[in-house]
Amino acid sequence: MQDTKNMATSTENKKDPQPGSMEEILLFRKIQHQFPRQFRKAFPDKLAAKSVIIIPSITLDQEILSKVSGHIHYEERLLCLLMLLRMPRTHVVYITSMPIDPVIIDYYLHLLPGITRHHAQQRLTMLSCYDASAKSLTEKILDRPRLIERIKKSIPSGNVVHMACFNVTKHERTLSVKLDAPIYGCDPELYEQGTKSNSRKIFKQCGLTVPAGYEDLKNEEEIVAALGDLKLSDPSLRKAVVKMNDGFSGEGNAIFSYEGIDESTEWKPWIASQLSSRLKIVAGDLSYKEFMYKFQSMGGIVEAFVEGDIKTSPSVQCRINPLGDCKVISTHDQVVGGEGGQVYMGAYFPADEAYSIEVGEAGLKVAEALQKNGVMGRFGVDFISVKEKNNTWKHYAIEINLRKGGTTHPYILLQFLTDGDYDYENGLYLTANRQTRYYYCSDNLRSEKYIGITPPDLIDIAMLHNLHYDGTSQEGVMFHLIGALSQYGKLGVVCIGSTPERAKNFYEQTVKVLDGEC
Repeated sequence: MQDTKNMATSTENKKDPQPGSMEEILLFRKIQHQFPRQFRKAFPDKLAAKSVIIIPSITLDQEILSKVSGHIHYEERLLCLLMLLRMPRTHVVYITSMPIDPVIIDYYLHLLPGITRHHAQQRLTMLSCYDASAKSLTEKILDRPRLIERIKKSIPSGNVVHMACFNVTKHERTLSVKLDAPIYGCDPELYEQGTKSNSRKIFKQCGLTVPAGYEDLKNEEEIVAALGDLKLSDPSLRKAVVKMNDGFSGEGNAIFSYEGIDESTEWKPWIASQLSSRLKIVAGDLSYKEFMYKFQSMGGIVEAFVEGDIKTSPSVQCRINPLGDCKVISTHDQVVGGEGGQVYMGAYFPADEAYSIEVGEAGLKVAEALQKNGVMGRFGVDFISVKEKNNTWKHYAIEINLRKGGTTHPYILLQFLTDGDYDYENGLYLTANRQTRYYYCSDNLRSEKYIGITPPDLIDIAMLHNLHYDGTSQEGVMFHLIGALSQYGKLGVVCIGSTPERAKNFYEQTVKVLDGEC
């Protein structure tokens, strides 16, 4: 009892700077300033004694996030970082809102190449807030000083340490200061670089094509004016997209249709009268009033809806390391759905060979521009690409996401399992033994029939039907979002193959097996 009392007293007496204060900001910058030295020394050395604190908190607008089915289980997506345990002196601390079923952890540890599960388990600490509320995970951690103390005590003495986060906001900055650990991610003071409005500005600076549109809009009146000006500048325009600055996965977007408008009509008054009925909001259970309230608090953009008979949605994932080096990590062709194709459903890796090199080069331009502005960490750049009559592709830069995303965890799994790398100059991924690999991934393999399948059930089904990753052939199926399956009938998969066709066949076989078992 004495020890517990002393720990509580120590926690209470510790004087941390006030969250958001200049003292905290300066202390955070000091911690971050030390990161390049740590990176230069420890990251290239696979035998270095280091610890990674993984905070898979999706610290975004919680009301919009709540519209994503099973969003709390998205904290499982960064379980791909358990692959760091393949380095035999690396410790991982993983924190979640609710405990993760040990069967799921065992599933990931089984994937580790060259390391026994026992050895990996000795270097893994799983911690939980035991809190399923809508509040972000990082805020839950900050509300629990004793949990923060447990995180500190789980770091072996002498280890260099850093935090890996889904995204970095003022809350992650506060946690970084409390843990005295740098973050491999973007300073929240630079978060504005990735808003929809600033994305358009950076694209223009880089000489990239953007859809016709307007940024820095603040309210409904400015939306109406922008929609009217778009139509005036292009009378043939049929649709436009309204986007909140901080929306994600399309959930902050809405589509406006000009269908039925007469050329003799005064367009702006007509749009003002029609906006509430014609604006199709992607987040289906977000009302018009709620959408406008959110838009007014965030600001946003209006831009022309890109049309095309043959249209794709490639993305480029980039990384700026603590030394300022910029790299294109991957390209993907995103599979999109929902209203107007605004919602991310899955992706093919790499992007189509017809343009993967082109979008990779465009992504690198954006990375170099962001690096000059001080940005660090992983981020994604989304495009819409339209095939033109001369068989060339026109690429419209759409948005920057200064965070990890839906294509982060599949690529991390591929890279750690095959010890390979993506060469954006050739548009190919090569394993350590110089073989090409491709994958199809999805966070939305979903069916009402899957509800009730528990994690042990899924593993049993997978083993019986040979749905697993084979380390000898470096092909096969890996599951994620396993915790969402029983309640929501929702699952994530990464299907790796030696050809794009084999990767897709693995996915189709997975769906066939699950449908048959259910």
